[in-house]
Amino acid sequence: MSFTVAVAGASGYAGGEMLRLLLGHPEARVGTLTAHSNAGSTLAEHHPHLHALADRVLEPTSVEALAGHDVVVLALPHGASGRIAAELEALGSGAVLVDLGADHRLVDAADWEAFYGSPHAGTWPYGLPELIRAEHADTQRTALAGARRIAVPGCNVTAVTLGLQPGVAAGLVDPQDVVAVLAVGYSGAGKALRPHLLAAEALGAATPYSVAGTHRHIPEIAQNLRSAGAAAVSLSFTPVLV
Repeated sequence: MSFTVAVAGASGYAGGEMLRLLLGHPEARVGTLTAHSNAGSTLAEHHPHLHALADRVLEPTSVEALAGHDVVVLALPHGASGRIAAELEALGSGAVLVDLGADHRLVDAADWEAFYGSPHAGTWPYGLPELIRAEHADTQRTALAGARRIAVPGCNVTAVTLGLQPGVAAGLVDPQDVVAVLAVGYSGAGKALRPHLLAAEALGAATPYSVAGTHRHIPEIAQNLRSAGAAAVSLSFTPVLV
C-alpha cells in the first residue's frame, strides 16, 4: 500500500537526505516539498543528484501545503518544527509526523529551556530503535511500531548513545565519568554560508565548538544513558569540526 509524504525544509541537507531515502522506498510517494528562503526555486538547484525530483518547485512552508499527506517530515530548525507540528494538530491533520529537528526529543522541559531558551514543545516517541530501555519489558523498536509521532535523534547523540549505552547497561561503563570527543563533519552546521565553514578556513583545521558543557546534545545523551540504567550521568562532551 503506497503512502504520500510531504517534506518541510526540503532544500536543506536533512531534507535532501530524507528525499534520497524516500526515492528508494517502493511504497513512498513524494508529495509537497516546502522551503523558507528557497521557496520558488526548483529542487535541482539544491539537490541536483535527486534526478527524479529535479523539476519540483519548492512551496512556502505552511500547514495548508503540508496537510492532506499520510506522512509529514519536518526538516526544520528547532522552534520551527514545534510550531508547524502544533498547527497541523490544531488543524486536525491525521498525518504521521516525523521531526528531524530537536523540538520533541527531550523529556525534561527544564533541560530544553536551559539549553534552547524557549518553551518546550512536548515529547514524542524517540526514533532510535536500538535505544536500551532498562526499566521496560518491551523494546524501543516495539514502542515505535505504529507511532504517529516520531522524534528523530541528533547526529552526535546517536554516535555517543550507540557507543556507550551497552556498557552502561552492563555496568561496565561509569556513567558519572564519561568523556566524549567527536570528530564531526561540516554538513552538521547546515547549508547557511558562514565564514568559518568556508573551505579556505576549514581545510587542514580541527575546531572544537560549543565547549564547556554548552552543546545542546548533552541533555539528550544523558537522557539516553539514563534510559540504559544510569542513575546519574556526568558527561564531558566536545565536538570537533574536521
